[in-house]
Amino acid sequence: LNKPEWYLTQVLMWIGNHAKFLDDKIQPILDKAGSSVNAGLEFSRALVMLILEKLAVDIPCLLYDDTLFCHLVDEVLLFERELYCVHGYLSSFPSCMHILSEESCFQRWLTVEKKFALQKMDSMLSSEAAWISQYKDITDVDEMKVPDCAETFMTLLLVITDRYKNLPTASRKLQFLGLQKELVDDFRIRLTQVMKEETRASLGFRYCAILNAVNYIATVLADWADNV
Repeated sequence: LNKPEWYLTQVLMWIGNHAKFLDDKIQPILDKAGSSVNAGLEFSRALVMLILEKLAVDIPCLLYDDTLFCHLVDEVLLFERELYCVHGYLSSFPSCMHILSEESCFQRWLTVEKKFALQKMDSMLSSEAAWISQYKDITDVDEMKVPDCAETFMTLLLVITDRYKNLPTASRKLQFLGLQKELVDDFRIRLTQVMKEETRASLGFRYCAILNAVNYIATVLADWADNV
């Protein structure tokens, strides 16, 4: 259960190792018979179906172990990326995202995603470098004077988007968007709390850093507004 990468990697190896044989030997036979079947893709589809069966058995066993469940999700997402980008798998075919979209599994995924995102926010705001720009010495790069915590937070949101963007249904994607909105609001509250501590020094370093953080986040969110 703690090594899903073993069978996921094995399947990717089988797909890669058989590609030339299927293209050179099997595909011409199908073409000659007037079939529209793509031998490589059908081979991949059959192996993915085996993975779906395996996941359906494994997931209930590790649903409430955060570490194992997160590891499984991470490995499945890496597997999916390579399957589509390297091996040309079709989005209309069955995929692991369908298993991750099933109610009990999906709600668990949302829960642990939120838990680890909040932990990340705790650590980024308690860091000594939270309010310092990592580009502070490079003027032409750092016009907005973005503090490290704001940049890390937006990267966190971007990573979450990247993880859920291939979910098969819009309704599931919207639930993840709801999580992101919660995180933005949580970050806003945290900034407000820090700001209240700084009101006596409104021209102070940290107060200005908070204003720069808010300006940066608002700007980036406006840029993302066109991303359906």
